[in-house]
Amino acid sequence: MTLKLHNTLTGTKDVFEPLQPGHVGMYTCGPTVWNFAHVGNLRAFLFYDLLRRQLLASGYQITHVMNVTDIDDRILDQAMHAGTTILEYVKPFVAAFFEDMRALRTQPVEHYPRATEHIPEMIAMITTLIKRGNAYVADGDVYFRIDSFPRYGALSHLDRSGLRAGARVAADKYDKESVSDFALWKKAQPGDEEVGAAWDAPFGRGRPGWHIECSAMSKRYLGETFDIHSGGVDLMFPHHENEIAQSEAANGKPFARVWLHSEFLSDATGEKMSKSAGGFTTLRDLVGAGHDPVAVRFFLIANAHYRQRLRLSTEALHSAAEQVRRVREFAERVQRARPAEGEDGELIRRVGEVRAAYRQALDDDLNLPQGVGHVFELIREANAALDEDRVGVNGRQALLDLIEEVDGHLDVMGGGEPGLAEEVERLIAEREDARKARDFARADRIREELRQRGIALEDSREGVRWRRVTPG
Repeated sequence: MTLKLHNTLTGTKDVFEPLQPGHVGMYTCGPTVWNFAHVGNLRAFLFYDLLRRQLLASGYQITHVMNVTDIDDRILDQAMHAGTTILEYVKPFVAAFFEDMRALRTQPVEHYPRATEHIPEMIAMITTLIKRGNAYVADGDVYFRIDSFPRYGALSHLDRSGLRAGARVAADKYDKESVSDFALWKKAQPGDEEVGAAWDAPFGRGRPGWHIECSAMSKRYLGETFDIHSGGVDLMFPHHENEIAQSEAANGKPFARVWLHSEFLSDATGEKMSKSAGGFTTLRDLVGAGHDPVAVRFFLIANAHYRQRLRLSTEALHSAAEQVRRVREFAERVQRARPAEGEDGELIRRVGEVRAAYRQALDDDLNLPQGVGHVFELIREANAALDEDRVGVNGRQALLDLIEEVDGHLDVMGGGEPGLAEEVERLIAEREDARKARDFARADRIREELRQRGIALEDSREGVRWRRVTPG
């Protein structure tokens, strides 16, 4: 099966073929660090992680770039109100972003460029656009002239006549030729210097507009044309449209070949989660409410296809935690199982069948929920085979190989607390020693101690198993 991806630009699901055989250049829109990332942002970031893992599983090498936007209007306003510089203001939010990424087990990408470190590249691109007539200076500000780029709107299939004030593309309160033109550079305003948000440029001292940042940084690390650009569906218009227009106008070459967009995460009321609207939930909020970040990861990537809306709820998170528990317990059971003397050929055939179905689902536009559904069906069958002592050496290895492949995408195996597994196993061994010495009071105390810490012990034919439960 060949990897197929739904390209927003064409509106079709196409076989993916990179420009350079065996290597993928990919740019994904990262955080704007004016506040903590909310769970809707995290859904997009985990979608990027799933895409990255599937590309690696498909045998590609990757150059993955994920920007960190550390200068925009909101950051500027917040830094002014806080009486500090923009770089000092964003520090805790940058640190929090990387903490969230580690807690959610995303793979580190090759480059995390920060906008403030790439101002020269932005100035060079804007200078080119002015020279080519795609941009103009108006009272110290620089705007992109949308009428100079006839293909504008192709990504979002926009009716050009429908452009209107009020969209983010037209929200800049500056003089311009057309209400739909967007800012590439904003002249320095009172207070900008004090917060470190002004740079020298041939067209006047000031700061970059939001959209030019990604065009300049993607060119710096991936070149003028690259394979994949992805982001949340809310960035399709105007941000990604503007990226395409300014990049292709400046470079004279196609920008990104494949565009992928993840859908919104809705809050409990069904409304899109948004920081600007004031109502949002962070990973810290969920962890504080007792949710395991690994369960949050599972919920965000495996409960719905990335192009389908997903609603956040306590019930959905508890369900995800239960699914993670089932996968972990099954993996632990297979690892500890003593192989049967004979082999169940039908089970081995089913494992191969499910593994093929899982791969096919992931190759079909990253349909992880469908793939996981196949795996859970097999877990029921395999548990029955383990109960009946029908899993031999080859069957056990086939199951272990499947678990490893699936966790290459899910990454939910193992406990989240460092050293927890080793400590639990040590206490289990102490409990077994106490039982052998007929010190049942000591054995019971160990079981109760673990239960208070949220660990339940289960005695089985394969030995003592443990799982997470609600503490107390």
